[in-house]
Amino acid sequence: MAVDAINADAVLARMRALASQAQGVETRAAAPASTTDFTALLRNAIDTVNTNQQRAAELSTRFERGEQGVELADVMISIQKANISFQAATQVRNRLVSAYQDIMNMPL
Repeated sequence: MAVDAINADAVLARMRALASQAQGVETRAAAPASTTDFTALLRNAIDTVNTNQQRAAELSTRFERGEQGVELADVMISIQKANISFQAATQVRNRLVSAYQDIMNMPL
């Protein structure tokens, strides 16, 4: 099973690259980041969080029903993965809101 996670560092690197471009300063790190579609990256991250939460809920329900082959450890791990991915998404959202507020408070 492949584990998809939100890469907060990549999102923050992209935000820094956009900030550098907005200031008119091009950096070497900005060039590769410009090929990444931020909207697609954000949508993928949100979809991953949603998938993790749905899987955790499904496993939890199956365990509660007493289905064979569903172990408590698997249920707990999937719940923790969903929780961690949600917390990461919340932190990224908080950083984006903070960056937006900083930009809006900049003098023209």
